[in-house]
Amino acid sequence: MITIDFTSLSALATGVCGVFFLIQLFYILGIYSRLHRYFSRKPYTEPVDLPPISVIIVTKDSGEILNENLPAILEQDYPLFEVIVINDKSAGEDEFILKRLSDRYPNLYHTFIPETARYVSRKKLGVAMGIRASRYEWIVVTSPFCRPVSPNWLRSLAREMTPDTDIVLGYSNYFPKKGFFARRVIVSSFFRSLRYLCMALAGHPYMGIGYNLAYRKSVYQAHKGFSDHLQLLRGEDDLLVNAVAKRSNTRVARGAESIVRLPVPAFKRVWKEEKLSAMVTGYYYRGIAPWLNSIETWTCGLFYVSWGIALCISILAHEWIWTGIVGLFGLVRFLSIMHFFYHSAWDLQEKFGCLLPFFDLFRPVGSLMRYVQYLFCKKEDFMRR
Repeated sequence: MITIDFTSLSALATGVCGVFFLIQLFYILGIYSRLHRYFSRKPYTEPVDLPPISVIIVTKDSGEILNENLPAILEQDYPLFEVIVINDKSAGEDEFILKRLSDRYPNLYHTFIPETARYVSRKKLGVAMGIRASRYEWIVVTSPFCRPVSPNWLRSLAREMTPDTDIVLGYSNYFPKKGFFARRVIVSSFFRSLRYLCMALAGHPYMGIGYNLAYRKSVYQAHKGFSDHLQLLRGEDDLLVNAVAKRSNTRVARGAESIVRLPVPAFKRVWKEEKLSAMVTGYYYRGIAPWLNSIETWTCGLFYVSWGIALCISILAHEWIWTGIVGLFGLVRFLSIMHFFYHSAWDLQEKFGCLLPFFDLFRPVGSLMRYVQYLFCKKEDFMRR
């Protein structure tokens, strides 16, 4: 007769692992599954009257990539839109490219940030200048490095611009590229986007990225623009969304046509600085979503640690029932999270191969390392001077 000892060390270790397993399962089924289920719905019927749109781009020494990407935005299949490019002291040929393109595209307008501007980060000032010059209610912000994958990109955003909507969040990531660093950056960007898009679908929108983001001009003006965080070099996108986004006024663009892509950073240093800058900005986030994200990350790490400990203890004690239960925890979590990760990646046209399991395994460690870097970094490097 097989007996189960509920007082053994194996039982205790399995119980601790089970707690973290249940928390992880809640996140997987309750949050991370939402994007795939959302993309699996039937397509919308496109509204008859698509709202006019103003696309805002701030460029600085973008060079030839501006010449490559801007036509993909200017040639969008959309009835009425304008593209406003603000040039920030570019030392290269940005101004020449803009003048040449404006001769071909009558909906392209461009200006520059004055040399004397000192009171705010130049990126924020550029976006603010573009919004002030815009003629339409709906603002779409993106980057000169971004290229829509479809000529229907603006249409895919406009489908979400209902009368009750103030913010539309879109997906952005890097172009596929060979090499471990490139794949690591792309997977990390995918997971970050998956998080904030799923949180928005769960009713807790907390950020957006200014590569693929739309909001109403009136909402921006009512919030007094970026006045809450003028001291930061960053935050013109995510902190604005964090302040004004609610369950009732935020939607997520869906479909492959809604995606924009940009080149992988040329150097690891640039990418690491971007991650640190995002952490500094994230310190100012309000709401429950950032806390929920932190809990998920640490319970993920604690699940792996407790799973390994429980497995070793039960095997060494020859308590095979507890070994089987612990093994079942690991298998169910692995299959569940990989199911939704891979389906969401497929929906977003990402191909990661076998990299996602390793990313999931090591992301708590990566998060801890970035947090240590954040503690020792000079915060003033991310503040305006």
